[in-house]
Amino acid sequence: MSVIEILTRVDAICKKYDKYDVEKQRDLNVSGDDAFARLYAAVESDIETALQKAETASNEKNRASVVAINAEIRRTKAKLLEEIPKLQRLAMKKVKGLAPEEFAARNDLVLALPDRIQAIPDGGAAPAPKPSGGGWAASASRTQIKFDSSDGRFDDEYFQQTEESSQFRSEYETRKTKQDQGLEMISEGLDTLKNMAQDMNEEVDRQVPLMDEIDDKVDKATSDLRNTNVRLKHTVNQLRSSRNFCIDIILLCVILGIAAYLYNVLK
Repeated sequence: MSVIEILTRVDAICKKYDKYDVEKQRDLNVSGDDAFARLYAAVESDIETALQKAETASNEKNRASVVAINAEIRRTKAKLLEEIPKLQRLAMKKVKGLAPEEFAARNDLVLALPDRIQAIPDGGAAPAPKPSGGGWAASASRTQIKFDSSDGRFDDEYFQQTEESSQFRSEYETRKTKQDQGLEMISEGLDTLKNMAQDMNEEVDRQVPLMDEIDDKVDKATSDLRNTNVRLKHTVNQLRSSRNFCIDIILLCVILGIAAYLYNVLK
């Protein structure tokens, strides 16, 4: 898989999740209550992306990459054409705060979308130009033009697919299908991660008040413990002082008793 195809597919995935980008939606100035504005902005973004891909395909030298990009553009065009009926229904709904001129212009915007979508180059055959007054005469006057072929034949049999081309196309379609399945798995995984992140965010929001309350209780308990330690230290000091005083009196009495005994003996 070439680098261009990888970039194209990554860009498609990023576009799919652009609706979760709050800053980008704010920059697009899309109202949260206006479904038409949201859908029309998404269609405009997809059209711009398809035009960029078409320009990339026109500058690409690798034919396989060009085929892949054009196939992606055709899928995008088909998807956009499916959104037009929905846009037509939403264009008829009135939106609070919308000017009458803007409401009337919405139908014109929707009617112009099919032509804009069909005008996106996708590598298919260009529409045949309408013949002018001398168009048929000019074609008839150049009957001497001959197509270059190996045996002078240029019929339907000449364009039949060979076994190698059929095998190459089959292998290409198989790989394309596997890549699409892989991208779908990645998309589902991203959806799961997004949902998990939202659940975690909601749980954190619920836990914040409890954590604040716990912090306040811890601070209060720390202050109470500090005051208790101070009072306990003061009480211990007082007990130690009174005990020392009692011991001193006892020792003094013992000394006086010994002195009296010695005095009586020596007398």
